Amino acid sequence: MQKLIIILCLFASLSTFSQIDTLSIKVLKGQIIHAENKSALSAAHVLNLNTVTGTITNDKGFFELPTKLNDTILVSYLGYSSIKLKITNDLLKGNELEIALYEKPEEIREVVIRSTKLIGVLEIDIKQVPKDRFTRIHINGLPQTYEVGKPKSKSFSSPIAALFQPVDFLYNLFGKKPKQLKKLQKLKKEDDLRKMLAGKFDREVMMEYLDMDRQELSELLTDCNYSDYFIKKASDLQMIEAVLDCYENYKALKNGKIERNKIPVKN
Repeated sequence: MQKLIIILCLFASLSTFSQIDTLSIKVLKGQIIHAENKSALSAAHVLNLNTVTGTITNDKGFFELPTKLNDTILVSYLGYSSIKLKITNDLLKGNELEIALYEKPEEIREVVIRSTKLIGVLEIDIKQVPKDRFTRIHINGLPQTYEVGKPKSKSFSSPIAALFQPVDFLYNLFGKKPKQLKKLQKLKKEDDLRKMLAGKFDREVMMEYLDMDRQELSELLTDCNYSDYFIKKASDLQMIEAVLDCYENYKALKNGKIERNKIPVKN
């Protein structure tokens, strides 16, 4: 009986030590390089998706990032295929990690340029210029996007279709997974992360946190009344701000409807 108690105590202590080792934060060190010519990639982005902390590689491609066991690291660089790394014990032994990225094949698209003939008469010329379809703008230095003119009206194929819109999915997602909402809010608030995302246009971070593909993300922003131009041209930081702004507006609208429904009707 005494031996059994000693063995159980041993197992308990080993389990405790392993949990402490799993939760301990260590600095992951490494270098990002070109996969083919082995040259260093300066200003590559390294983001810990679990803790929402990130860094940018220096002139020689080196980086340091706090991590712990089982964290997931997203490594990205403009024009290169991004990779995700699951942190294992082997990666945290103190050796410098070498991460090689491959260039993305670029697809050259045909561009059609249309001209507008002006005759010098202001009233007639204005009528010939195509109308600006984009109603939402972003001003550098200001924290969010702004809408000018009248927003586009939404059209639904049926009443049932109106109940299953992407914005409803977003509302339900953040309700069930508040951690995802907090991670996006942290990305928006932290200065270092804001600088990183201001130069990113690949949508990978958002697709990861929202569990959406690129098409679903576009549909969400369309449902939030953002233009195709904004969806294509906005930086990742602007996209995150747009999604959070859309969520807050929808939540306020939803809560407002709920509150009105609770008001008792006098006979």
